[in-house]
Amino acid sequence: MPADLHYLSLDEVARRLKARKLSSVELTEAMLRRIGEVDPKLGSYATVTADRALADAACLDAETEAGTSRGPLHGVPIAVKDLCNTEGIPTAAGMAIHRGNVPSRDATVVARLKRAGAVILGKLQMTEGAYGAHHPSIPAPLNPWNPAYWTGSSSSGSGAATAAGLCFASLGSDTGGSIRFPSTMNGLSGLKPTWGRVSRAGVFPLAESLDHVGPMARSALDAAIVLGVIAGADPEDPTAVGRPVPDYAVSIEQGVRGKRIGLATNMRGLDDDVRRALEGAVGALTKAGAVIVEVELPDGFDQGARDWVPLCGVEAAVAHEATYPARASEYGPVLSGLLDHGRRLSAMELARMQLRRAALTGELNRLLASIDLLLMPVMGRAVWSTEALLAAGRDPETVAERLRYTAPFDLSGHPTLTLPGGMTADGVPVGFQIVGKAFDEGAILAAGHSYQRETDWHARRPPT
Repeated sequence: MPADLHYLSLDEVARRLKARKLSSVELTEAMLRRIGEVDPKLGSYATVTADRALADAACLDAETEAGTSRGPLHGVPIAVKDLCNTEGIPTAAGMAIHRGNVPSRDATVVARLKRAGAVILGKLQMTEGAYGAHHPSIPAPLNPWNPAYWTGSSSSGSGAATAAGLCFASLGSDTGGSIRFPSTMNGLSGLKPTWGRVSRAGVFPLAESLDHVGPMARSALDAAIVLGVIAGADPEDPTAVGRPVPDYAVSIEQGVRGKRIGLATNMRGLDDDVRRALEGAVGALTKAGAVIVEVELPDGFDQGARDWVPLCGVEAAVAHEATYPARASEYGPVLSGLLDHGRRLSAMELARMQLRRAALTGELNRLLASIDLLLMPVMGRAVWSTEALLAAGRDPETVAERLRYTAPFDLSGHPTLTLPGGMTADGVPVGFQIVGKAFDEGAILAAGHSYQRETDWHARRPPT
């Protein structure tokens, strides 16, 4: 087996397993060794389920020997964020208060991964309750590219583990940017699907009307493969839309030739690294046949980011009402602050923000109707050191500034794909995002795949 087996693409590993050039047990053993060697430094896993993973791998190898395949994930080791319920395995959602929570059944997304033959290596660490900071008693995962830098929130463990070769893909969740932040900070291809494209049944909520579950991988193709498994209607989640699920791994070959991709002229606060990443994306997508057109972001775009904190806060207060404020002393200060903020919100304030949210969604729909895709930064400041992040603080305006280019698409529910597009002088990845029409994940994945055929940023690996 190659020494860098852990860095092969999910697609390549799946093909080797199918051709019997590699067994799932061999692959799982190699990944568990890798986790044992690397993760004590990174802290990306909350729980490693070694015995169960090896037993599942052995069963899947037996199916392979019998000529049975469950699909493109058959025998592939992946991991899931620790807010996805896993039968018989602790699911704490990054919360000290839930350390003893052992679900009796799997979340729908976990059940679908298992049915597709994925080997679950364990549960990935995350911020408390999927908000902006880790609980004070739980160490934050480190960025494998440079430990002085932010790993991203809240899918911090998913970002670090996938980038460091500790799983071939992972599940994350995104309420205000929590697939996109760790994807850009760790050099990953992270997909926030359309709200309703993927079931949230059995997933611990932060703010249910904003929460999205999606794949984090090392290429657009790998993300497409995982999305094809987890997407679709679910009787356990009435908000999961009953549209047919395309074969994203096939449609990804449609490319971007002739596609009109919008680039906003009224973006602000972009640093040089972000601008270079966007310029590189424009060049590569143009070379692949896309047409770049100038557009303007809606008037309500920045206000959407400011409205996100109170809107998230009031829904989070509902999600936590069984334990907060009754057990407030067991919460960390950042999540407590959000819940207090939400509990203070008046009905009149909430109504105004909901009306602005509906208007923003309509404005973004109108913008996207005039083009095929929209090219956007993930953050105005390409990367954040942990020191700079702490110094910036957590007041609503500071948070809104950081969420400027992510939160509006959680409010509207549009799908976005984050891709690596450069490196800073400190050796930290810089990303950008491609936004699509509702339920048009196929188009953004095809654009991402075209971009990655023209560039090699996604093929670079951290010096872990």
